Amino acid sequence: MDRQWNRIAIRAASLALLAAGVAGGTYLGHDRDLRVPATQADLVVQADAEDMQLIKRQHGEHAAARAYQREAESEAATKAAAEASWASGKAHTLEKAVKQKRDDAKNAAAGATVPYAGPIPASCAEYSGNRKTGCALMLNAGFKIDEFPCLDKIWNKESGWNHRAENKGSGAYGIPQALPGSKMKSAGADWKTSPATQIKWGLGYIKGKYDSPCGAWSYWSSHHSY
Repeated sequence: MDRQWNRIAIRAASLALLAAGVAGGTYLGHDRDLRVPATQADLVVQADAEDMQLIKRQHGEHAAARAYQREAESEAATKAAAEASWASGKAHTLEKAVKQKRDDAKNAAAGATVPYAGPIPASCAEYSGNRKTGCALMLNAGFKIDEFPCLDKIWNKESGWNHRAENKGSGAYGIPQALPGSKMKSAGADWKTSPATQIKWGLGYIKGKYDSPCGAWSYWSSHHSY
């Protein structure tokens, strides 16, 4: 009788353990199913974060590239504008010089007076016309301003500073009364109509023969020629 109860107790205990095991397995399986989705969600969140970082980095790189391109384009535009301005200024200067030569040639061909386009120093401002031109060119030739009264006296006596003055008898011509007048072509082809060309030739003649305008005037005062 005791043995029979022992066997029943053992079987009951075995069934209880088996039931507990099944229940535990079922619970563990259920718990595993719950953890898996949680792990996948974490991976999705992490992937999204990495994608956002990649997108931000790409946006930053694109912004930097656009900024560099704009800076390069701005520098290129500034350089191009400076070069264009320099070229325009040079072209304007060249055009002005060409126009002046063309006008001079036209005036010479037509017999018109060729005007002097050079600078006039302040020390020559008191004079006018061909005298003003003569004063400026005398200073350019290296003579001092106190020599001009002597030059003024010589050429006032010779031609009255008239660049078209002509001595029909001797053939002397122009402000310095070059004899013959064609000598002055060594200073320029426009010697017949350009006061400046005549004055340059006359100053060269005076410097070579008398050293200075006052030296020439001293000789002229004694000989009434030079």
